[in-house]
Amino acid sequence: MGTSTIAGIVRATCATIWMRLRAAMLPPPTRQQWLQIARGFLERAQFPNCIGALDGKHIRVKKPPNSGSRFYNYKQYFSVVLLALVDTNYRFVIVDIGAYGSSADAGIFRASRMSRWLQSNQLDIPQPACLPGSAGPPAPFVIVGDEGFALSPHLMRPYPRRGLDDKRGHFNYRLSRARRFVECAFVILASKWRVFQSAIQLGPQNVNNVIKACVVLHNYVRMYEACQDEDALAFSTEDQREGPQLGRAGSAGLRVRELFADYFSSPAGSFPLASQQSSPAEP
Repeated sequence: MGTSTIAGIVRATCATIWMRLRAAMLPPPTRQQWLQIARGFLERAQFPNCIGALDGKHIRVKKPPNSGSRFYNYKQYFSVVLLALVDTNYRFVIVDIGAYGSSADAGIFRASRMSRWLQSNQLDIPQPACLPGSAGPPAPFVIVGDEGFALSPHLMRPYPRRGLDDKRGHFNYRLSRARRFVECAFVILASKWRVFQSAIQLGPQNVNNVIKACVVLHNYVRMYEACQDEDALAFSTEDQREGPQLGRAGSAGLRVRELFADYFSSPAGSFPLASQQSSPAEP
């Protein structure tokens, strides 16, 4: 078969997979599902009121014609970005696909439908609730991300590394435990679907179709065929990349982060290392 015929088959197949599986494998989360996700983060990462881990993955592509430097990322290759919110079963909850590789995570998130839905209260997120064992003020349900995202009342990022005290260091540790689920989901995705092992030799629109198909197939596999070996693989592979740290904090976000940091340093929220539940890396 000719190249154009094969390209047409790939395009049609990926579009059909996305169309057929999206509603079942990537549905809009309900309030009950958000609460179930939060229970997972409490049990597996000891981070209460967390409804997802957020990050962006650069998908390597060939340079699109006449694209200039729009797809050229800080890692010095051409890419599009898969921005994903992930639960503790390494399943994608919400995705945004196709941003230019040159864009920073904070800017991609700010321009995404996910951010707009969050800002306009369209995600049916539960109302703030007291943290377990605490008599303090209710805390909002939050997403966790790395330093590349802007702090907000619904998106927690780590404290700056310079001048960390024990309270802030412990918050960063808890957040890191929760955030690793999205990093590991990307590892599982790339190890399962080998198209991500090298630059995808397609145009941007067809690349997006391939990513969409792999995302829903990934969720299908996680739902019906996931095994502990893949979980161990994911957590044995840490992503140590250092990306641009462009997010800025807002005052409301600072207050929410302090609320969580105070809780993690209190008797109600502390989990001594000797008595912590097993790391998510362990079966």
